[in-house]
Amino acid sequence: MGGTATETNVKGLLLLLTPAEFFTVWLLYDIVIHGYQDSIRIASLFNSKARQWVRGRKNWARTLKTAFESRQPDTKVIWFHCASLGEFEQGRPVIEGFRERNPGWKILLTFFSPSGYEVRKNYLGADWICYLPLDSPGNARRFIRITRPDLAVFVKYEFWFRYLDLLWQTKVPVYVISSIFRERQHFFLWYGKWARRQLNKVSHFFVQDDTSVALLKSIGIDRVTLSGDTRFDRVARNAENTRPYPIIERYTAGQKVLLAGSTWPVDEQLLVRLIREGGLKGTRMIITPHEVHDSHLKELAGLLEGIPFEFYTRVKSDGMESLKVLIVDHIGFLSHLYRYATVAYIGGGFGTGIHNILEAATFGVPVIFGPNYGKFREARDLIGLGGATSLKNYRELKLIAHRLIDDPNELKRAGEICRKYVQRRRGATEAILEAIAPGRHD
Repeated sequence: MGGTATETNVKGLLLLLTPAEFFTVWLLYDIVIHGYQDSIRIASLFNSKARQWVRGRKNWARTLKTAFESRQPDTKVIWFHCASLGEFEQGRPVIEGFRERNPGWKILLTFFSPSGYEVRKNYLGADWICYLPLDSPGNARRFIRITRPDLAVFVKYEFWFRYLDLLWQTKVPVYVISSIFRERQHFFLWYGKWARRQLNKVSHFFVQDDTSVALLKSIGIDRVTLSGDTRFDRVARNAENTRPYPIIERYTAGQKVLLAGSTWPVDEQLLVRLIREGGLKGTRMIITPHEVHDSHLKELAGLLEGIPFEFYTRVKSDGMESLKVLIVDHIGFLSHLYRYATVAYIGGGFGTGIHNILEAATFGVPVIFGPNYGKFREARDLIGLGGATSLKNYRELKLIAHRLIDDPNELKRAGEICRKYVQRRRGATEAILEAIAPGRHD
């Protein structure tokens, strides 16, 4: 199962392109990458996230070189790369498991997105944390020369071909974990021949479903294991190691609670209407917006005008019993709050896709969400099993919320389905840790 892709196999595949074609494709790839960088720099003039992206990579080589000066010559380094915060949560069980089993190794953690780096830049589970420099030939050479990783682990989706090519050339094993492939991805379409060849430089894939196994094998890649999703291990462990939040405990004590996690404006409009029209009598609500910047919080406060509410960072014990809504204007602990919920509403389903429903399901909390959930297997599974429900409009939200909150038997049945679903799918982390154990690469 383990071991890197052989040089002979990959070179054989690459030779299906003429030298001129191969050079041209790499040239086009580099042009696209630099075009992306230029667009981010322009966007940084008026977008805060783009500005963080640019600033975070300023003088990166000098900063990284200074950080790595303390590395001893014989110290082994494993490099974990995550696109953003969601991928970090998927990789986190593996990062922490590897640290526990291999205390002599150092861990390098990189992020592509500010939403991952800015939240986890002080994470204690890694020795070095930084942005990943843009995937250009020069950046990749400098980055690998400075960090000299002995193993590399990429989480879920990220495929940066310059880095992957250089790791392959220097015989550094590369693992991709918790990945999902879909047949409409460019790897499996007529124009994806060159990209398919780059995937052959990955030592081994650990994927979440049978479809991904079949798709990889259809393009000649059999170094693949159906391990499942490390998020199940992460959320289950989270449920076993919760910590108290006194404010939340006082607000929810003896109350039925609808906790809305990672909400967007369209979600919030539906939820506030539910309160305003008396659809949640005897139930308190906690809203944790996906974006907690000042402008959005002001919009949400305006939406709640006339309804007793307060922000988490401002709430006082006196008068808490009169509140109908508590807005969590702080990030980083939503996954711990679901244990206080009677029912969880997961945001994002009226946009590009729902956020993590497993964080609630692991506590045995039924989940409801908007219609755009098709990309998420756990959502499809739990709908089929009866632990989750999707809604298309306000009327359906009102009916579903009442059905769960007002019927103890239905609430218990759906919650138990969610809890068992998570528990039965644990184990991906252990399979991955066994495969990337340092002894396999001595």
